[in-house]
Amino acid sequence: MHAVIMAGGKGVRLRPFTTALPKPLMPIGERHAILGIVLEQLAARGFGSVTLCINHHGPLIHAFVGDGSRWGLEVGYAEETAPLSTAGPLFLVKDRLPEHFLVMNGDLLTDLDYADLLARHRRGGAPLTIATAAQTTRMEFGVLDVVEGRVIGFTEKPAYRHRVSMGIYGMARKTLEPYPPGLALGFDRLIQDLLRQGEFPDSYDFEGVWLDIGRPEEYDEANRRFGELEPALLPVRSGAAA
Repeated sequence: MHAVIMAGGKGVRLRPFTTALPKPLMPIGERHAILGIVLEQLAARGFGSVTLCINHHGPLIHAFVGDGSRWGLEVGYAEETAPLSTAGPLFLVKDRLPEHFLVMNGDLLTDLDYADLLARHRRGGAPLTIATAAQTTRMEFGVLDVVEGRVIGFTEKPAYRHRVSMGIYGMARKTLEPYPPGLALGFDRLIQDLLRQGEFPDSYDFEGVWLDIGRPEEYDEANRRFGELEPALLPVRSGAAA
């Protein structure tokens, strides 16, 4: 099993923390980096190889991970010379990818079973399988139902339940074929293209731990909760340096 980790973002929302460090190397707890936890999890789930797509502070990530032998993984690198958005870096390594592989952001923490997601993707036959989490959005205002200039309904500060992308995907290599190399392509556009073509992605619904560490308050929450979450995030080698 192979995984591609997107680790080239500038971490603009997490400044000033990311001025000196890329987001995947932000420390969590007393002994871990976000990327170290992810690599530990992939190795524990049976993945043998990983490609790291790097750009911002790329040499720091390369120095931290090396060849991956610390985790029992074979790690290779793809370096962007120009911003390629969230899916575009895959074109740099397309010829090295297996028929089906995992793609994920390098700045999140979850106890999702990556191997099960990839296996479900293979069985489903979809061009893309999106890991999804349930989220609740609460409106700060009263919401009006208006028809032809008349208010026919009113709800005070409603809450809406919906599913969101976790930034983790099972992908078929053939899904990349229609796009030219070097294209700056985001997963948002890729999904919209698939929908327009009638090639509907599968959803892998997940209800466990998921922390998207994009903003300072989310990073602080991850550190506050790490003591309780560590056994779930690192069930095999909890306490090992990563």
